[in-house]
Amino acid sequence: MKILGIGNAIVDVICKVQDNFIENNQLKKSTMKLVDETEFKKILSNLKIEETVSGGSVANSIVGLSQLGNEVGFIGKISDDNLGNKYEEGLKKENVEYFYSKKKEKLPTGTCLILITPDSERTMCTFLGTAGKINEKDVDVNAVKNSKITFLEGYLWDEGDPKKAFDKAIENSNKTAMSLSDLFCVERHKPHFLDLVKNKLDITFANEQEFTSLIDAKNFNEVINFSKKLSRLIAITRGEKGSVAILGDEVVECGIQKNLKVVDLTGAGDLFAAGFLHGYVNNLSIKKSLEKGTEMSSNIIQQIGARLKN
Repeated sequence: MKILGIGNAIVDVICKVQDNFIENNQLKKSTMKLVDETEFKKILSNLKIEETVSGGSVANSIVGLSQLGNEVGFIGKISDDNLGNKYEEGLKKENVEYFYSKKKEKLPTGTCLILITPDSERTMCTFLGTAGKINEKDVDVNAVKNSKITFLEGYLWDEGDPKKAFDKAIENSNKTAMSLSDLFCVERHKPHFLDLVKNKLDITFANEQEFTSLIDAKNFNEVINFSKKLSRLIAITRGEKGSVAILGDEVVECGIQKNLKVVDLTGAGDLFAAGFLHGYVNNLSIKKSLEKGTEMSSNIIQQIGARLKN
């Protein structure tokens, strides 16, 4: 197997809202907020659902990799309930091997409410449910050892059981990649994420804001200089400035695709990672990998949701 993803198994519930809805619910635009089940239901109660789809950041990347013809797998915790069944079916339909046997859990399968404002930005409210209770027993060591790269998400990292699951995966991986996921995650776990980036990860994905916050940089030159010293592959998306990958003294840039009809930015980072990892695991150059990441993210932002329609 080429790549195994380990992440939050979350069902995405996508709704369109106006800007004042974000303000009225005390949400911060373009970020993710963890909520409990009560708050989740309260926010959702006045909304029209556009689409429900199996999601989760790394799962989205893994599906993208599968659509590019790679042999991939995924580990994520769900409950044996209606949403859990939908989630598993969604992965199987995309030819992703699912290394998890679901059972009735105390908490239901996790859900993420994705609120899309008229400017195409997405603001997320996540009820992790049982996804956030992943532990080391849920990590299939053979699946990890049999994949060239294990791909983890910052959303999943938390003290206690999730950290043990992370550590077990990293210890048994041939190579490890991780997405920093969200500014909220970086600020919440900064010392731990910094240790991972410096000492344990072969590839790190982040956007400019996340990486700048991680190292408390004043400008992007500081990000470049910090990354050069690591001798590990760092891939950073920069919005309209395109993307950049740094490996030692090699700094490779890639511009954005122009004249896109942007509908929804959900999944842009996930599909960028999918395209980049596709290039990397198939021995393409860093430049070609960046270009593939850019192509995939450009495709996803022109449709609703984080899974490319075949």
